[in-house]
Amino acid sequence: MRKSMFLLVAATSLAACGQSGSGSTSNNVAANAAAAQKPQPAYCFFQDSETKDWRASLDKSGNVVVSGKAYREDSRYKAVLAPATVSAASADVAPSITANDTGYGAPDNWWSVTETIPNSSGVKSVTVHCGDKTLATLDVARKD
Repeated sequence: MRKSMFLLVAATSLAACGQSGSGSTSNNVAANAAAAQKPQPAYCFFQDSETKDWRASLDKSGNVVVSGKAYREDSRYKAVLAPATVSAASADVAPSITANDTGYGAPDNWWSVTETIPNSSGVKSVTVHCGDKTLATLDVARKD
């Protein structure tokens, strides 16, 4: 009898844990409010003097190719471009770092970074951001 009573209490307690009650409405409101907030810019790993030579060009398919150079003194890390975000006729890219999996350092610690932005045939300008700083605003030369 004790064992059955214990199992009944345990089962009831576990079932109560899964119920959300009126808290689910407030949780949904909080989640929607958080989603509506503007996302925070990513951390910037570079000082102003540690990036240069930003360019935007077109590949054979008409997609935008962004390139530049970023300095990383510690060769355990390499500079990369984070995936671009495209909205209408503009795109945003940001340099970042990742573990150096090449086994080699960059010449003079300046990494060449390049990214082709897929489906960017309508993009006319690219902004290079690092955190909340704008490093470059690039016009894309298109033949109309």
